[in-house]
Amino acid sequence: MSYEILKKENSEVTIKVTVPAEAFEKAVLAAYNKNKGKFNVPGFRKGKVPKSIIEKQYGEGVFFEDAVNLLLPEYYEKALDALSIEPVARPDIDITEVEAKKDLVFTAVVTVAPEFVLEGYKGIEVEKINAEVTDEMIDAEIDKTRNMNARLVSVSDRAVQDGDTVIIDYKGFVGEDQFQGGTAENQELVIGSGKFIPGFEEQLVGANVGDHVHVNVTFPEVYHSEELAGKDAVFHVSVNDIKFKELPVLDDEFAKDVSEFDTLDAYKASLKADLEVSAAESAKAAQRDKVIDKVTELITVEIPEKMIEAEIDGMVREFDQQLKYQGLSLDQYVQFTGGSFDALKEQMKPDALARVKTSLVIEKVMNQENIEVTEEDIEAELQKIAELQKRELEEIRKIFSQDNYDYLKSNLKSRKTVDFLVDNAKLV
Repeated sequence: MSYEILKKENSEVTIKVTVPAEAFEKAVLAAYNKNKGKFNVPGFRKGKVPKSIIEKQYGEGVFFEDAVNLLLPEYYEKALDALSIEPVARPDIDITEVEAKKDLVFTAVVTVAPEFVLEGYKGIEVEKINAEVTDEMIDAEIDKTRNMNARLVSVSDRAVQDGDTVIIDYKGFVGEDQFQGGTAENQELVIGSGKFIPGFEEQLVGANVGDHVHVNVTFPEVYHSEELAGKDAVFHVSVNDIKFKELPVLDDEFAKDVSEFDTLDAYKASLKADLEVSAAESAKAAQRDKVIDKVTELITVEIPEKMIEAEIDGMVREFDQQLKYQGLSLDQYVQFTGGSFDALKEQMKPDALARVKTSLVIEKVMNQENIEVTEEDIEAELQKIAELQKRELEEIRKIFSQDNYDYLKSNLKSRKTVDFLVDNAKLV
């Protein structure tokens, strides 16, 4: 067993790995035992065909591929450890020598993080973000609460307006044929919500209760029903009711109804205090992002494409998981949006590059400034998590101790590094 670096170029390291013949033969035997039940040879019961007979009939290398696949992960990892190489993406592997009873030899082109010098991050000038709460922001919060507490009132003396809620019956037709799923009774629809096919809601504006309206639309080219995609259709719509949103009067009674305060002034003062807390938290997070963005501009080295691709793959998995929570698959999302999987990945590329640069910066500063995590840091973080999750401290400690607190330490070191950068930035 031997490992050797053949070439270093930019952010790629080519290594050569030699697997001893004995290990390869053992893997070939394991591949035979795993697959022997798949072979049918006249004169032998299934699963009882000797290895030599199978090799004679199907070729000496019949089990080589499976044997190589068994060995590669183990010996690749051993090589990385022996040569102190930290990959940042999947390697390109090439089997250069494979023969019965001889050493197995393969090469791997390993992508590693680029080497670069990072200077000037202490005292770097960054725009200061202010956590200002304006009267307009308070009014906007009050408007949200008023809308949440509004009631729908039926009107009969005017036509449908934008923002109204209408109660309608409808039947959809393509040509003379009524299509499946295009019929409803007493359907509630907010005009301007964009929940129906483009062009549908606008054509109801001006209609009165009791009116029958023919709404002409064209289904999108990409639509969940392939039979309707791109088709012209007409909906026969009956307007049963028109309702408008009546907002509560903004006075002391309103304050009593929606809060614990007796006056509107006290309610507004409480809102302002809450907004100031959330604004301060948002400003702090935004300030940290701005500092990181500014420091990443100091990186001038070219980022390996494979690092970006690996980050995109991770982002796609995250997005796929988010869609599953909403009851959608990635394929459905791509179909509904009329895009493609490749286009989605290309769209993610700028954010992926920013993530990679951020990771490189944090790692570099962490090492250059010797930032470490203390036992006190870990204990404080465990306590904070226990309080947030309303669980016992010992329970939280047991969960994180399973990996010797490695996950927690990594997150804390990254956070302390960002804290260091923010504390040493010049906010202007």
